[in-house]
Amino acid sequence: MSKRQSAKYKIDRRMGENIWGRPKSPINKRDYGPGEHGQRRRGKLSDYGIHLQAKQKLKGYYGSITEKQFRRIFDEADRRKGNTGENLIGLLEQRLDAVVYRCKFVPTVFAARQFVNHGHVSVNGRWVNIPSYRVKEGDVIEVKKKSQQMALVLEAVESAERDVPDYLEVDYQKMKATFLRVPQLAEVPYAGRMEPNLVVEFYSA
Repeated sequence: MSKRQSAKYKIDRRMGENIWGRPKSPINKRDYGPGEHGQRRRGKLSDYGIHLQAKQKLKGYYGSITEKQFRRIFDEADRRKGNTGENLIGLLEQRLDAVVYRCKFVPTVFAARQFVNHGHVSVNGRWVNIPSYRVKEGDVIEVKKKSQQMALVLEAVESAERDVPDYLEVDYQKMKATFLRVPQLAEVPYAGRMEPNLVVEFYSA
């Protein structure tokens, strides 16, 4: 097992939940935390612990974004008009790596980050290798011609594991997608429950 897979599965076990809904997640068989003391009974979380866990879960879901990056995204969501929690989800879903993952061009959000990093994706005809690049409404995301036959891509496209959400329009013949709109929380196909309101409370405390 690669280090990346180990880290990914450790997030699932630490949260006690299969947060990506993947059938291979070890939490499906071992519903306790990782490490030597993982099988100890989980104690009742304090209010702070509940808020912290909600933040760690959301941060981990998007490929373990660093605390500095995540806080920057939160601060922007807080500055914007409207509901801060909804703004936060919208900004996270506008990340290029998140869009590539949602389009099913790759099997995991971790693979999406690497895929973008290695220059396999363009936005409006310009090659972009920054996973945190913010996609805007109407932007067209395309997989490089030479990359379309990669086993990773073919496996993801053919997988019935996930559905493409309504705020994206994908053409698998051309391996292109259009980002139609910034989604609301209710539109985002999380495998488990995300609670951005608790994240807002965590940073507001």
